[in-house]
Amino acid sequence: MPSLSLPELSRTLEDKEKPLTCPRTGQAAVKTASEYLTYNNLQTMHTSNALIRLGALCLAAGTAKAYTLTDSFDTTNFFQDWNFFTAADPTTGFVKYVGATAANTSGIAGYSNNAVYLGVDHTTMNPTGGRQSVRVTSNKAYTHGLFIADIAHAPDSECGVWPALWTVGPNWPASGEIDFYEGVNDSPTNTATLHTSSGCTMQSTGALASSILKDGDCNSDTGCGMSTVDTSNYGSGFNAGGGGVYAMEWTSQAIKVYFFPRAAGIPSDITSGTPDPTKWAQPIAAFSGSGCNIDQHFMNHNLVFDTTFCGQWAGKVWSQNPKCSALAPTCDAYVAANPSKFASSYWLINSVKVYQASAAAKRGVAFEA
Repeated sequence: MPSLSLPELSRTLEDKEKPLTCPRTGQAAVKTASEYLTYNNLQTMHTSNALIRLGALCLAAGTAKAYTLTDSFDTTNFFQDWNFFTAADPTTGFVKYVGATAANTSGIAGYSNNAVYLGVDHTTMNPTGGRQSVRVTSNKAYTHGLFIADIAHAPDSECGVWPALWTVGPNWPASGEIDFYEGVNDSPTNTATLHTSSGCTMQSTGALASSILKDGDCNSDTGCGMSTVDTSNYGSGFNAGGGGVYAMEWTSQAIKVYFFPRAAGIPSDITSGTPDPTKWAQPIAAFSGSGCNIDQHFMNHNLVFDTTFCGQWAGKVWSQNPKCSALAPTCDAYVAANPSKFASSYWLINSVKVYQASAAAKRGVAFEA
């Protein structure tokens, strides 16, 4: 553990605009000394107290691990730790969600290529009440964390399809919803969206410049969504590159979504089980700002994978899509009459891992990037 002294710390703070480093260890911090003082409301604090606070930061930075694995789901335990949703689709899709036994019997849930397979019915013509599919939810709920999904295949960009990987809390929208992989119809790119009750307005500080925050108000159905431009991050383009890894980091300060295409290589800290978001490139989506108290609007979330059809998004925009609307007068009619088009509407999930911040990080001795 590094040895610290007030003179050394004083010299660190003398030039307030230089990057802050821990004395002797030289370990870099992410803020300048000036930002450190402002962040901790220390401009009026006695210097010795400010230095003690900085000393605690440096001591912890030398030993604390940012994230620790708490849950891992793969072919060894996925169907034991996730449950099948069988109620009517809340988004009014042309879909019939079936339970575990029916899904396994019909071959739309199981294992394939050493991965978890979640598919849809792609053989039945004009199915009564909607096309069969699955929606699975983690048994465990989370508040905050780093969620990393290694996905080999996601549903193709096909008219009528609406796949999503998301988290949601009870009493929607009071406890919030985080959609970190989602799109409809023939969309070539991912849209990351938050949904909350009223009183939550987000900014996109820190996200890729090419990602566009369409609406900062996260209230209810529409939510605050960020559109992206990388065609390798969703649907058919995602699958053409062998899939990839999605990571969603949720803290009290921000919610961020990262994507790593397999073809470009997955960061070594992820593959080694020691993820460190501070080392990653910019997130494809980032939500933060003083207009939303994240801890009041997001809590107790379960993870969800699902594939629905039509409904309140894919069906609603059907007539606005020249390609899709030319195929059938309505989304429901197309999905009912063209089962073979959905043979590639499946997920292949290598793993889903959940990491929680270490006790030191939770105490606030490390800064958020």
